[in-house]
Amino acid sequence: MSNQQPNDPLFQPLIMGGLTLPNRVLMSPLTRSRSSQPGDVPNDMNTQYYQQRASAGLILSEATQISPQGKGYAFTPGIHSQEQIDGWKKVTEAVHLAGGRIHMQLWHVGRISRPELQPDGKLPVAPSAIKPEGARTFISVDSGMVDVLEPRALDTHEMAGIVEQYRQGALNAKEAGFDGVEVHAANGYLLDQFIKSGSNHRTDEYGGSLENRLRLPLMVIQAVIDVWGKDKVGVRVGPTGSFNDMHDENPAETFSTFAKHLNDLGIAYLEVVEDSFQGNHANGRPEDIIDAIRAVYKGTYIANGAYTAEEARTRIREGRCDLVTFGRPFIANPDLPERFRQNAPLNIWDDSTFYGGDEHGYIDYPTLQKLTIEA
Repeated sequence: MSNQQPNDPLFQPLIMGGLTLPNRVLMSPLTRSRSSQPGDVPNDMNTQYYQQRASAGLILSEATQISPQGKGYAFTPGIHSQEQIDGWKKVTEAVHLAGGRIHMQLWHVGRISRPELQPDGKLPVAPSAIKPEGARTFISVDSGMVDVLEPRALDTHEMAGIVEQYRQGALNAKEAGFDGVEVHAANGYLLDQFIKSGSNHRTDEYGGSLENRLRLPLMVIQAVIDVWGKDKVGVRVGPTGSFNDMHDENPAETFSTFAKHLNDLGIAYLEVVEDSFQGNHANGRPEDIIDAIRAVYKGTYIANGAYTAEEARTRIREGRCDLVTFGRPFIANPDLPERFRQNAPLNIWDDSTFYGGDEHGYIDYPTLQKLTIEA
């Protein structure tokens, strides 16, 4: 028997970018590091994982490297080879067969990598040659977490090549059958590194002033729009995120200015990570920054950051957001929308199985239906 509240805001449909989302419970982009090797290729296990979660209003895929240079962690999938495209095609077909919708998150890690993960063992690239203190990655099954090194600063003439990597990644995502794409500009990766003042100390047209720091991200987003159309493109930002040694001197100004540009471009949605990485919002959400973004960005606003169902309902009712992405609850609960609908207990996630490994902690979490049958 359903315990759904009348007019539950989580279950009001929303039309976004030509897609009709049946609910507002979206699946966050979640790195799980389970692609097949060699080649970082999506596999049958990945296909089953995503299909299990097709009841999400929209699935945002795990971050997917747009090029060999864009890779920063072992076993993460790519979208730059035909084998990868074909692997993702199986995923999108399975999600669509189950009635779902899925966007690909396009990813270049920038400085959050190691020579062991880069073509020809080269240094990772970044806006500036600044080592992110405390940032770590993993390079093999046995490596454990290892420190990230000081990156190489990109030359001005290389920027067009970065834009081209995103354009080609967007084309490949289209060939793989996705419904749209999300440009990852958060969590301390390449585009976030350009946007934030703490990581961008350039003196050419891609650094210094705020408009210069936004130049490359906006070039990238325009290139992706040229492939997909504006109504199939979203962007993820993290104004106050400190993960990977990130900070900005004036996040309200920086991200409201960026949001105004994105509003002018007419993208489908803006996903805002409203707290530091890993769900730390002990001091509350940054309401002043959210207000500054909401004042200028009039498209669909997706909130992210350790939300409960009840907080999501409240924020949607209050007009603070339109949709909410859920991460760890979706890892452990493939049928998360139905559990929210029924106010049913949630499976507890096992964080020791988040990254890498096999089916355990990946495709073996039970649905409510399975638990009912077993009971």
